[in-house]
This record gives sequence, structure tokens and C-alpha cells, in this order.
Amino acid sequence: MNEALDNIAALADEIRGQADEAERLGRLPDETAKKLKAAGPIRLLQPKKYGGYEAHPREFAETVMAAASLDGATGWVCGIVGVHPWQLAFADPKVQEEVWGTDNDTWMASPYAPTGIAVPVDGGYIFNGRWQFSSGTDHCDWIFLGAMLGTAEGAIAEPMTMLHMILPRSDYQIVDDSWNVVGLKGTGSKDIIVKDAFVPAYRVMNGDQVIDGTAQREYGVTETLYKMPWSNMFPLGISAAVIGIAEGALAAHLDYQRDRVGAQGTAIKDDPYVLFAVGEAAADINAARQELLATVDAMWDIVDAGKEVSFEQRAAGRRTQVRAAWRAVMAVDQIFARSGGNALRMDKPLQRFWRDAHAGLNHAIHVPSTVYHASALSSLGIDPPEQLQKMI
Repeated sequence: MNEALDNIAALADEIRGQADEAERLGRLPDETAKKLKAAGPIRLLQPKKYGGYEAHPREFAETVMAAASLDGATGWVCGIVGVHPWQLAFADPKVQEEVWGTDNDTWMASPYAPTGIAVPVDGGYIFNGRWQFSSGTDHCDWIFLGAMLGTAEGAIAEPMTMLHMILPRSDYQIVDDSWNVVGLKGTGSKDIIVKDAFVPAYRVMNGDQVIDGTAQREYGVTETLYKMPWSNMFPLGISAAVIGIAEGALAAHLDYQRDRVGAQGTAIKDDPYVLFAVGEAAADINAARQELLATVDAMWDIVDAGKEVSFEQRAAGRRTQVRAAWRAVMAVDQIFARSGGNALRMDKPLQRFWRDAHAGLNHAIHVPSTVYHASALSSLGIDPPEQLQKMI
């Protein structure tokens, strides 16, 4: 039983109903965030010790897709913010207690792009930088921020070392007017600025070790969930949100077309060309969903059996995630192109799903070129160059 999924279903009308307000605000309304905290999707990957479900990641993906099918921004925030408890579960216990000790529903934002510089000092680091795309950040009290280890002069140190810095809300600034976009407007994915913040060493994780699994092994995690590969877990909520948005687009399209008569006077239900597109799109969106979930299940089974997930398997998993997202959005394009000019009107939900789907596809984890290249080389038994192995 997935309690969080059931709770999202119970909130369906309310999540749909707040979508326009979220776009107007440029973030989720406070009431939406409050109800999501009570519903529990952000706690699906959170340790049971701190009120979480420690759920199978399939349940996380299914819940994100359900939320995104109702409103893209809501699903996106669930997918982005919802993966952070997974990583915090193998951070220093002291910072876990700081984040969750008094409130299990504390949310953490990101991004992980290493656009900050962390200069070592006694007991920690002096940290500076600016980041884009901090989804759901207005409702978060802590944040993960990517950084490069710096020299005393503030330059990037050699050899390059990526860090994940954990900061409380008091140590960073949200740039309120930095999210003026065409899609996923309601996510509030604003810029973040940090100026000369001191970050104690226990609030810092080695990003390279998180990605390659060293951090999890050194922490001594025993649960299958926290042994899962970063390259499978981090993109999961993002790709699930895109596929959920596509499912929402299909539902909105069917609702819109049900009684529609085309410009030439033919009822859409009697137009074989539109019906062909609908059938093909429905098949592709469902295939994208099943591919994503099957990949999660396969990774889980490998890890649960006590085996190491090989680079080739991780690369194949990333390839499937990327292709599933692209497949779903291409299907949305096909049905949107057959929806007529009135589908462009702002009071029609289909146009928002279409915009949100393309915005989600623009996330860096959905860039296909390097992922496909790395996967193809590894399937041929060739080790990809180091640059192609990043994020895999």
C-alpha cells in the first residue's frame, strides 16, 4: 500500500484547482505545500527513524507521476524535493538531526550544479556562489548546494573536487524575481545566493563519492534503498514528473476532444487521423511509464541481491530514463498538434501541460547525447572517456 499515492489521489481536485494560482505566483501556494507535507510524498524516501516511509523507489516514481498528471509544477516539486531525503539519509547524523530532529516534514531544496566555491578553513569552509533552478525553494528550510573545492585565493583547487554543501535557510538568499519562464512556472525554481557563509565540515558531503557510492558505503548503510545508485535515484523524480505531465496532457486532450467538432465539421470521434494520433500517443506515454518503472525495479533487484550495479547497467538505466522522457514529450507534441487553435487558450489546461512537458525535458539530466554515447560504448565493452561517465 502506498499511502502517499492514495493521499495525492484524494487531493486531486485541489491540486488541479490551484494550478492557475501557482502559475500566477510563480511558486506553489502556501496551502498546497501545507497539504503536500501532510500527504507525505516528500517523506517516501526518508528514513523511518525520522517519520519517513523508506519506500521502494517505484512507489516514489508512481506518486510523482500521479501528482504531475494533476499539475506539472506540483509533481515537479515532489520529484525534486522528494529525492533529497534519500541523500540526507547517509549524511552526517548530526545534520540529519538538525534538519529533521524537530520537524519530520522539513523540506530541503537544491541545486547540485557546482557553481559555488568552498574554501577550507578551520572546522569547515567559507562558501560563496550563485545557483539557478532551486525548485520549490520558497517552502524549504534547508538546501543542498553544489560547489567546487577552492584554494585560499578563491580559485578552483586541483585536483578538482565536487562538494555538496548543506545550509540552513538563514545562510542563503532566495532571489525572488529570478523565475520568469514559459513552463513549470509554478515550481518557483529561483536563484540562490550565498555570501561568505561558514559551513561546518559535518554539513559537507563529497559529491564525487555520493555519485560513485563511496559515501553510502563509508556511512555503512544497510537498507537496499540507500544502496541504490545515485544515477538511478537522482534523475528518477525528474523523469517521473515529465512522464506524469505527459499523462496529464493525454487526459486533458481526451477531455477536450470528447465532444469537439473540427474546423471542417467532422466530430473528432469520427476523425480517424486524430484517433490514430491519440492511440499512438497513449501507447508511447504508457511505454515511457513502464520503461521507467521497470528500470527502477531492475536496479532494486540487483542491489537487494547484494550485487554491485555495473557501469554498463547504470548507463543503460540512464539511457532508458532519458529516452522515456523524450518519448513521452514527443507523444504530447503529436496530440497537441491535433488539438486545434483553441487549445492554445490560457484557460485550457492542455497548453500548460504542453509547456510544462517541454520545460521538464530541458533539465540537464535529459540531454541524450552524452548518455547515449556512454551507454553505446559500454555495451560494446569499451570504457567511455571520463567526461562521459559523469552523472552515470
